[in-house]
Amino acid sequence: MRLKYLLNAVALTLIYIGLVTFVPIIIALVFKEYNSVLPFVLTGVFSVISGFFLKLIINKFLTQDKMTDIKKSEGLTIVMLCWLIFSVIASIPFLFFGFSPENAFFEGISGATATGATILTSFDYPNTMFFWRSFIQWIGGMGIIVLFIAVLPQFAIAGRQMFFAKAPGPTEDKLTPRIKNTATALWVLYIVLTIIQITLFMYFKMPWFDALCNTFSTISSGGFSNNPNSIMGYNSLAINWVTIVFMFFAGCNLALIYRVLSGFKLNLIWKNEEFKIYIVTIIFVSLAIFGVQYLNLNHVNFKTFTDSIFTVISIMTSTGFQSCDYSNWALSAQILLLIVIICGSSAGSTGGGIKIMRFLIILKYLKRELIKMLHPNAVATIKVDNKTVSNEIISQIITFVLFFFGIFLINAMIVSIIENNFIIGFSGSIATLNVIGPAFGHTIGPSGSYASLNPITKFIFMFNMIVGRLELVPFLILLNKDYWVFKK
Repeated sequence: MRLKYLLNAVALTLIYIGLVTFVPIIIALVFKEYNSVLPFVLTGVFSVISGFFLKLIINKFLTQDKMTDIKKSEGLTIVMLCWLIFSVIASIPFLFFGFSPENAFFEGISGATATGATILTSFDYPNTMFFWRSFIQWIGGMGIIVLFIAVLPQFAIAGRQMFFAKAPGPTEDKLTPRIKNTATALWVLYIVLTIIQITLFMYFKMPWFDALCNTFSTISSGGFSNNPNSIMGYNSLAINWVTIVFMFFAGCNLALIYRVLSGFKLNLIWKNEEFKIYIVTIIFVSLAIFGVQYLNLNHVNFKTFTDSIFTVISIMTSTGFQSCDYSNWALSAQILLLIVIICGSSAGSTGGGIKIMRFLIILKYLKRELIKMLHPNAVATIKVDNKTVSNEIISQIITFVLFFFGIFLINAMIVSIIENNFIIGFSGSIATLNVIGPAFGHTIGPSGSYASLNPITKFIFMFNMIVGRLELVPFLILLNKDYWVFKK
């Protein structure tokens, strides 16, 4: 790998993330929270100056080339570095609001990765801090790299490798021949959905600041809310259903939604195999949980049904909002939630998890192997949406899934031992690795907090959040010894 490419990307990331850090100052001035201005000024200045200082070092000691021939390993590394830097810079302002270093990094990484796991036990903080939590989720949900490719020419030159490194799904879903235009189109859709949801929230009487924060956390599949009781704190079925609709959109393949809306081609939805599985899974599990509730409660009503579908979509899209405390549900209902936790949302969405597309391809792979056992000479190809899936992609997906469950099992066992609690170890590991946030049980469940956990546990969960958001691939390349060969 070429050191000049990596350092140049780090310098640019520091500069532009630093500029983004100044945005919350507007909120601080609006609410006259003048004490909240300094944290973001200092953080932004530190980040920008660090970036320019690194640029000076690069210009003095390294020859400069445009990033026109970036390699895949370099693209993956840049993505990983950008996300780590974003997470660190995002954590710094929390230190000024009384957070301990470990809690500041936990909250910052959770926000930057759009996980939504929180250490808050009190919500007695300035509005500016709550805005920052949701705002970093909104940036992290679509992806810092996709934003940079859309607006920065330096990143757009090498955009293709970094764009697909950011979203290493089973298929390359480009909207336009130029990757910069694809990134821009996705951000336009992202912003439009954001504006619509804010408007609807305000129409249904949610305060404008709450509408802003909760929308940022919905569209990004993040889940942070400035309300201590999340969405259920507004006690409004209308607000619940607005949230359901936009969580659903956030869990869809955004490239597919863009094609449908820009070309008015609704038939594209029903031709997409992943979308059909996505919506069928939501309907089936929601009805199953509603049925369990019907059998276990004295009465059910429309709110019970709303809570069922709300929770399924929130968990499946890795948003983590709550309209009720599902820790109080019957065990069978919580087991059903594990189905959607493992399944995840669509490839190309803001959600986390293994993703439906990967499971779809694995199932087709297993079907092909059974056919070959019965008919050894048969030539069977795997197709998704009438497109042939290469053996290379199948191999990558199988490797991904094996490593995913390997990391999950190892971390679940370690945390269970540290916390002396299997529920925290199991549910916390899967919730952070799938970037969902709230897990199961009363400690880290929908009404709980990660604050009381052992510091080692918190760092394990921070690792999970970073790895889960990067979808393992950049992390896995670290295990290859050839990766550690650097050139000037």
